[in-house]
Order: sequence, then C-alpha cells, then structure tokens
Amino acid sequence: MRIDIVTKADEELYEAFQRLVPQLTDNNPPPSRADLSALVRDAASTLVTARNENGQIVGALTLAAYRVPTGIRSVIEDVIVDNSVRGQGIGEALMLRAIELAREKGAGNITLTSNPMRVPANKLYLRVGFTKRDTNAYQIKL
Repeated sequence: MRIDIVTKADEELYEAFQRLVPQLTDNNPPPSRADLSALVRDAASTLVTARNENGQIVGALTLAAYRVPTGIRSVIEDVIVDNSVRGQGIGEALMLRAIELAREKGAGNITLTSNPMRVPANKLYLRVGFTKRDTNAYQIKL
C-alpha cells in the first residue's frame, strides 16, 4: 500500500472517484474533472489517496486546514475505502497520514463527522485517537 498526496487531477483520479464516491454516498454525485482540479489546486485542501500493490487508487480522504481568528482548524472529509479492500488497514493508513499533515500545518485538532450507520468507520476513528464530541451539529442546505 502507498499513501500519496495528490498533486494533479488526471484521468486515473477521475475514474477512481467515479468508482469510489458511490460507495460513500448516494446524496452527491462523483466529482467532475473540473471539481477534482479545483480541489487539488485549493491551498486549504489536501487530497490524500491510498494505492494497492498494483498501483490502483483504492481509498481517499480530504484534509482541509484553514486559519480562523482563534487558530488553525482542520477537518477530515469524505473518507472512502473501496469495498473490495476494506478491513486491510487502508483507512487507518489514510487517517494517520491526515493526522500527520494536520500537525505539520499547525492545527491544534481535527474534526470529522461520520454517519452512525458506518459502524466500522466509527470504530476506526476511535482507534486512531478521535473522541466523540458532545456538541450540536448544524447544517443549512443552500
């Protein structure tokens, strides 16, 4: 397994996200080529991928780190591991790399949210050191 920071949005990345995103959610479509290019260029976002021994992209996550008046915040979004390779430590490797990157960027903590129905993912987050917060989460659809 190899963990990479994505530096270019190419056809391989596009095809991987067409396959992976439907395994994460059916609420949003997979990203377009333009969306992936914008993500890779965005200074606040770091797209991290995992590749199997054949070099195929089998997992990904995005770490966003940004400055606010009270410091540097970071959040992990869209953690995806291909159904065919779950349980092989790929999610953990992605998470540990994201934690390392957030430290390098000066963040004091990382937040993430996860659907309670994603039991293995929630266990992973606890295993790598996250704690469940006692807070209210809010959203507004735009």
